[in-house]
Parts: sequence; structure tokens; C-alpha cells
Amino acid sequence: MSRYREICLDLAERVVSGDLEPGTELPGVRELARSWGTTATTVSRAQRELADAGVLVLHERRRAQVAPGAALAAREFLAGRVGFRLVGSDDPALDLVARGVPELEVLTGRGSFGGLSEVRRGRADGAALHLLHRTGIYNAPFVQRLLRNQAPHLLHLWRREQGLIVPPANPDGVRSVGDLTGRRVALRRFGTGTRVLFDRLAIAAGMDPDGVRGPEVETHLEVALAVATGTVDAGLGVRSAAADLGLDFVPLTWESYDVGLPGSALGAAAPVITALSSSALRAAITALGGYDTADSGRLDELDAMGEPTIPG
Repeated sequence: MSRYREICLDLAERVVSGDLEPGTELPGVRELARSWGTTATTVSRAQRELADAGVLVLHERRRAQVAPGAALAAREFLAGRVGFRLVGSDDPALDLVARGVPELEVLTGRGSFGGLSEVRRGRADGAALHLLHRTGIYNAPFVQRLLRNQAPHLLHLWRREQGLIVPPANPDGVRSVGDLTGRRVALRRFGTGTRVLFDRLAIAAGMDPDGVRGPEVETHLEVALAVATGTVDAGLGVRSAAADLGLDFVPLTWESYDVGLPGSALGAAAPVITALSSSALRAAITALGGYDTADSGRLDELDAMGEPTIPG
């Protein structure tokens, strides 16, 4: 979903919660743009939409203010939202799903942990995640616990291959995370499943994850771009991101990429589940490289307090 739309929802929810009261003056457009990591133009567009809905009042040469009666207008604005809000972990294949499902609003970028927190707070319908629990089970234990009072479910999207993205022909001969000692590495931020995986692999290789140096980036594509531009020597990411830029890929592991959601969101998730059963969509995802869609669309009900009830 467009970034401006995400800002609209965030501000409307803050008005409904009472965090932003009528008459409150918002920070300047540039300041808001910095806090959301976007452009002033995007923030201005979001404010105009909320002003049209009666949530904000815009003034020429003055900052926007929360309108009188904004709480009611914000509730109506949020009630008019239709679709399934998906937050959490980044994955290139989500773009293919979103193109075929108009009801799907993809708001990734918060990471697996952040996504689950958003769902638990009722600010999203589902969280895309890839977290390996200490029991060796992916995702289900985290969803069970964090959504334990909300009829937790797990929607399987696909399995995907993670590995090291390196320059063409792998000039440094990198074969494992242990070979990255002393090299610059593109790192995902804390709270993302890929960062958790990297730290786990680094520890297994006898490295201190905190000692690895390199820039933090937001997406798998940005990892690949950092490698392609020579900014870093390598980075952990999905195979499809490496293939997009003609880079080499050192495979390390396959992981389950799923959506954790409460029972109340099952209706909204129906178009996504239907789309995942499409052989054409599955073929398009598989063609990206490094994806296994054999169980895409499988929905599992989880026992909120006990062991995962998923098959296998």
C-alpha cells in the first residue's frame, strides 16, 4: 500500500485513541516526513486526505490541526477501510500477491516482531513473519503466545531460501557467515527475522554479531543493491533479490514465511487465501527463484496455550 495511506491510518488511529485531541497542532510536514522516513510530499498528500475526511484542518502557512469532532470523523474514515492489512516482514514475492488482490494492503517494513506487535494492538490484520523458535518450529509458537486471547491462526505463504548475496563470481570466495569476518556486511535492523537469522548463524560460526560492521538496510532488495554498488561485500537475503540484480547467491537455509492473524481477521483474509490457491500466482512466485509454494494458502488454527496444532 502507498506510504501516504499508511500515514493516514496511523494518524486516524491516534485521533480515535485520544492520543491526538481536537485542536492539537501537528509537527511540521518536514519533521513528520523525517519521523516516518518518507517525503514531505507524501505527508502533505496524507494530510489532505484526512482534511477531506474531516479529521484535520489545514491552514495556509500554518501547521495542520486536529479538527473539532475529529474522533467521529476518524472512526468513519477507518470504518471505510476495506481489505486485509498485512504488516511485518519484507518479501519480494508479496508484490505479486498484492497485484492480484486489491483488498490486500501491504505495510511491511516493521519486521517480524514489530508486525506481531501491531496485530496484537489491533492496528493490523496479519503479520508476515519468519521466526525460528528454540523448539525448532517456525512462527507458530510466537503467534500462539502473542495472540493467545484472539483465536490465533497461521496462514502459510511459502517457503523461501535465505543465503548470502555476494558480487558476481563471488570474488572473495564466501561460503558461510564465518567467512565475513573483517568484511563490510549489509545488515537488517533489529526486530527483523533476517537479522535474527544472521545473528544466530554468526554465533554458530563463532563470531560476535555485534562486531560485524556495515550499514543497516530496510529490505532484501536494499541488501542486494548495497552489494551491487560495492557499498558492502555481502549481505543476508533471499535468493530472488540476488537474481533481480544478477548477483551470486550462497544458499544457507530454507525457512517458512507465514502470516500470523487472529480469528477476527479470517474474513478479511479470504481473498488472499483464494489467490494463493491460484496455480498462475504460484508459478509466478516460483519463477522469482528460491520459493516453494507447495503449501501456499494452508490455514492452521493454533492452540492458544499449548503446543502448535499445525500438521507435520
